[in-house]
Amino acid sequence: MSAQGFPFSAVVGHDDLRLALVLNAVHDGVGGVLVRGEKGTAKSTAVRALASLLPAVEVATGCRFGCDPAAPDPACPDGPHPGGGTARPARLVELPVGATEDRLVGSLDLERALSAGERAYQPGLLAEAHRGVLYVDEVNLLHDHLVDLLLDAAAMGRVHVERDGVSVSHASRFLLVGTMNPEEGELRPQLLDRFGLTVEVKAAREVGTRVEVVRRRMAFEADPAAFGAAWAAADAAVAAQVVDARARLGSVRLSDRELARIAFVCARFDVDGMRADLVIARTATAHAAWRGADAVAEEDVRVAARLALPHRRRRDPFDEPGIDEKDLDEALRDAEDYLGPEDPKDPDGPDDPDDDPDGGGEPDPTPDDAPTGDAGAPEEGSAEHRATEQRATEQRAAEDPAPGNSPGAAPAGASGTSDAPNEPPGAPEPDGTEGGAQAAERPAATGEGTAIPLGERARLDRAQTRRFTIPGVGEGTPGRRSRARVDTGRIVRPTDGAPRRAADLHLLATIAAAAPFQVERGRSGPGLRLHRADLRGAVREGREGNLVLFVVDASGSMAARKRMQTVSGAILALLRDAYQRRDKVGLVTFRSAGAELVLPPTTSVPTAQVRLAAMRTGGRTPLADGLLLARRTLAGERVRDPRRRPLVVLVTDGRATVAARPGGDPVADACRAAGLLAADGAHTVVVDCESGFVRLGLAGRVAAAAGAPVITMDELTVADLTAAASA
Repeated sequence: MSAQGFPFSAVVGHDDLRLALVLNAVHDGVGGVLVRGEKGTAKSTAVRALASLLPAVEVATGCRFGCDPAAPDPACPDGPHPGGGTARPARLVELPVGATEDRLVGSLDLERALSAGERAYQPGLLAEAHRGVLYVDEVNLLHDHLVDLLLDAAAMGRVHVERDGVSVSHASRFLLVGTMNPEEGELRPQLLDRFGLTVEVKAAREVGTRVEVVRRRMAFEADPAAFGAAWAAADAAVAAQVVDARARLGSVRLSDRELARIAFVCARFDVDGMRADLVIARTATAHAAWRGADAVAEEDVRVAARLALPHRRRRDPFDEPGIDEKDLDEALRDAEDYLGPEDPKDPDGPDDPDDDPDGGGEPDPTPDDAPTGDAGAPEEGSAEHRATEQRATEQRAAEDPAPGNSPGAAPAGASGTSDAPNEPPGAPEPDGTEGGAQAAERPAATGEGTAIPLGERARLDRAQTRRFTIPGVGEGTPGRRSRARVDTGRIVRPTDGAPRRAADLHLLATIAAAAPFQVERGRSGPGLRLHRADLRGAVREGREGNLVLFVVDASGSMAARKRMQTVSGAILALLRDAYQRRDKVGLVTFRSAGAELVLPPTTSVPTAQVRLAAMRTGGRTPLADGLLLARRTLAGERVRDPRRRPLVVLVTDGRATVAARPGGDPVADACRAAGLLAADGAHTVVVDCESGFVRLGLAGRVAAAAGAPVITMDELTVADLTAAASA
């Protein structure tokens, strides 16, 4: 691989990606970029090319943490600095997926601690990335505890290390860039929110664009130096524009009118918290500086909202990130109606406090219950008027609820209708409660009492399931389900021998093992005299992610009783639980004449939800075939990922009607297939879907053969699954 990097300006297309990276380079408060896209779309190429455009940084002499000599970190572990410094290029530090916590945040310097008896700190990657770029490829595959540490450092600009007797705090401000392929699984919504901007990249479908991509890549590989020289002038121009925008940034004015526009758009899209407002404000300011303007305009707000809002609209693991630009344009038009015409003599808008510095003026003759502000009462048919009417309707509904419409009732879907029985059409919807949903649109009031109409959005009832675990202690991929010996986690005990790696050293146990022999080893000064036999490792225990294979009965015995909606809701709840616990999931269905592997095991739980929605039902019940296919699927996965333990969730009423062999007994064959699963070491849980007054208990027979517990639908969740299925 060539040492010469691909030029930033030579990247074909991906305008949003390049713009998002540049805006972060202009303003370090934007919060980084998350790049989502399919494989082979130049995500990593563009990110690595960015570092060459960043201005060089001045670093204090002898400082391992990259302090600015003009404004050094007062708490820097290498301080105080004598003064002076040297210039070096801005660094691009890559965080590999397999990195340890010690490598990320730093740790005790074992060599100095054990040889000289000194407590010294060895900096990690977050120290190296200070004032540069920290790049995480496949950030969705990074262990959760590392993602938490990484994003906390990015948000606070500091790293705090309290471990192994070391207490250190140092500055760590960097441009955070993460790339991911959604096919490999999603980031948790609360972690998505910590990235300032997000960009979706896809390979071009135009023939000419694809030809140009291949042409440039081949030219680069043939002669990287010549290719770089050909694009050097273009890269230099971009770098100069970044420097100019940084210098201009402090003088760019963000008026109260544009702040109100930002707040209106964020409220319209119903984003949680205030981080979106701040990110859009900073990004809009950076964009104005980038295009050479002195003040933020509506076009800057639009660009910033388009980059900052898509990933903040996810409320559920199965929600697709994204934003419809038509909705954004409509929100901006409504914001303009709300703001009213701009006064050319008052560029800061009607809410500028300097308009009346003494607080005097004539009293407002409008009634107490009318919306305040210079715009006066809203015109009929306007956005403000619709919002006011909606708020009044909701207030009347709250004061006089319809019969049978209790606060705990299941809300209707986005259409405004309800599937609940005995509920009159058009009944007002209750407010959302804990564990429920809020389907109706809710306007948010501004500080002046004028309501902002929010976009229509139905929130699904988030049914919560029991946590199924696999007995024993595994050694699989770190996750949140079953007990396991993992590289990270709490230390439960020391080992009798040396650790496999330095990060696993149990320091206290090692010192305790060496202490009794210090006199006979001739120790006379500081430091320990250690022998290899004194070293002790640390046994850590945490939780692992498992392979959760759903084996779902889609036959007519399920569908005829109209129970598939409820069963689908239960499986969705189980899938959501698998998502939160970082599991790998697969889906096998059986119906009619055989079984089908609808979804091969994957970490993309939302994909499983899509396949479940398209599941066909009806026909006979080949239960044995479903279990045998599950066994074959697990055998294949055991070869690919031998450390990940499987958990089979069988969802059925047990009424098998198709035998695995000619002339066989369907239920007996199903029991034999379940026994083969148990013999292979697969842990199974049977969810019995049988209902009605007459119950045959056939699912219990299959569970007994598999050595599995039986869970009824009523015992599965702590929320109303029927409401979830209806939603």
